[in-house]
Amino acid sequence: MDKHELGAFLTSRRQRLRPGDVGLPSGPRRRTPGLRREEVAVLAHISTEYYVRLEQGRAPRPSGEVLAGIAAALRLTDAESDHLHVLAGTAPIRSSLHSREVRPSILALLERLPQTAGFVTSAAYDVLAWNDLAAALMEDFGELPPRDRNLARRAFLGPPGLYGVSDVTEFRQHVVMDLRATVARYPADPVITGLVEELRTESADFARLWERHDVQAASMLTKTFRHPLVGPITVDCDTMALTDRDQHLVLYSAATGSRDAEALALLAVIGTQPITAR
Repeated sequence: MDKHELGAFLTSRRQRLRPGDVGLPSGPRRRTPGLRREEVAVLAHISTEYYVRLEQGRAPRPSGEVLAGIAAALRLTDAESDHLHVLAGTAPIRSSLHSREVRPSILALLERLPQTAGFVTSAAYDVLAWNDLAAALMEDFGELPPRDRNLARRAFLGPPGLYGVSDVTEFRQHVVMDLRATVARYPADPVITGLVEELRTESADFARLWERHDVQAASMLTKTFRHPLVGPITVDCDTMALTDRDQHLVLYSAATGSRDAEALALLAVIGTQPITAR
């Protein structure tokens, strides 16, 4: 149970709500944002004293029933409710290190994908494997040291532009939300905790987003790359979870016959590096 993070998460979710959101009268103007602690306690059917202790990090581990009541009171989404249970220690936590080994079948799939840029990321946003078209569209990851193949570090600490994509702001928000959930799954993994600490220290934007305690990232269905050789390319974004290793297969493609598909085909000819996994 991570009492500090649990308390901070509850506080952040309480402060985003207004009385009208949960069917309560607004009453006189409030000095602080959000619901009052006693209001959450009433809605969750627990004592105010216990809820206050939860937010202050002084309470013992809550039961599943208590957490369900709090989740309902705070109108948590499914992702937020899952995160709440992880922080409270009532959901499975991966106490070991996250996996960096990509299945051979996934490596073979990347090589066979027609006119599709594909790559695999770890739970820490390291690019572990990629195909030629992904290297041509983004950058040649094989020419980078492993540390610099991290998309989270690239988004917040790297050169501006992030491959010329149209959704840099949204991607950064997605990264922060995803890493918060990842830290809860791997609280003892020094690579993940070290990455988050580095980003919080060196990026004011990351630190600001981190303090929001959001955990549900919106899906990114399309994005546009502004490529220096072939110009703008709008691609469909499909992400497939490789649940056995907590990795993701990311695929960028374009509709057959479109100008974007032609641009991808041109990139495939321009010259890339062989598929690599490290």
